[in-house]
Amino acid sequence: MEGGNSKRRLVIIGGGVAGGMLAKTMQFHADVVLIDPKEYFEIPWARLRAVVEPAFAERSLINYNEYLTNGRLVTSSAISVTETEVLTKEGHLIPYDYLVIATGHTTSQPRSRKDRLRQFVEENEKIRSSNSILIIGGGPTGVELAGEITVDFPQKKVTLVHGGSRLLQFVGPKASDKALAWLTSKRVEVLHGQSVDLSAISESDKVFRTSAGETIHADCFFDCTGTPLGSSWLRETFLRNSLDMHGRLMVDEHLRVRGKQNIFAVGDITDVKEIKQGFLAQKHAEVAAKNLKLLIGGGPGPKIAIVSLGRKEGVAHFPYVTLMGCIPGKIKSGDLFVGKTRKQLGLPPGLA
Repeated sequence: MEGGNSKRRLVIIGGGVAGGMLAKTMQFHADVVLIDPKEYFEIPWARLRAVVEPAFAERSLINYNEYLTNGRLVTSSAISVTETEVLTKEGHLIPYDYLVIATGHTTSQPRSRKDRLRQFVEENEKIRSSNSILIIGGGPTGVELAGEITVDFPQKKVTLVHGGSRLLQFVGPKASDKALAWLTSKRVEVLHGQSVDLSAISESDKVFRTSAGETIHADCFFDCTGTPLGSSWLRETFLRNSLDMHGRLMVDEHLRVRGKQNIFAVGDITDVKEIKQGFLAQKHAEVAAKNLKLLIGGGPGPKIAIVSLGRKEGVAHFPYVTLMGCIPGKIKSGDLFVGKTRKQLGLPPGLA
């Protein structure tokens, strides 16, 4: 890779944790263009707290222009890429010297911060107006949402339906058991090995039937089954052979797309064998930044995961120990790392 004082054109596609942090880091080292369909950076692990406490999103939703002061934002989606240019949905061609693909998972979010804040208010009103709530999916999103609801609204009847044999299947069984015990202690009903046909239900439905034939009565539901990888747009480009069978971009130890000297991938879209967690996406941004600044990087570390359970407790999976209770809660659940993340973006941890 070339160095020197001249600004090279760096295009970053995707403004999630990895892409958004990388843009901030590189904005004074390259001519940075960030392509993202929304106008703001969202701290994703704060999303579920914002559902039960919409005011929390005032700190976790940050307009890009608050910290991307020396870069350019293109509010659009990339639909194609060549060896030298990125094509946006509106038909604009954006040239690059270096490219970073950070499109993560496909999500549908409002374009503006104002509309996203309003969306959290609407989801909160949905919870407040419901006596019973169905959560579909027992991964970290479903478990954390159940925890947030049952702590802030203990009078609500919460049912969680999960297709797997245990919750949080991406970590060890001990963490799964501890999370289940905690949810059960909060009167959350957990149904394993069952699913709900999402294509056959709508927001107006109050009665749901699982794949096992069980009937669930709920005033509202939340789909926490996950979203597809944001790589389908690459399948018709020159990078199609760089995708593995799961649709992830294959990268080397420096997070460069294999066989491509000037193209990197960071975050959930990579084939790095790791738990796909936000703090690892931050590490990806650090490694890619070091390489883009002509420094060497390193691979991700051991498997670590922290899932918050309400506001004061959590379950933590470390390489040699699994913890539950107030200690992992102090690590994550209180502020959900929002203050720390804001500081990393060069912003005050709290609102002025």
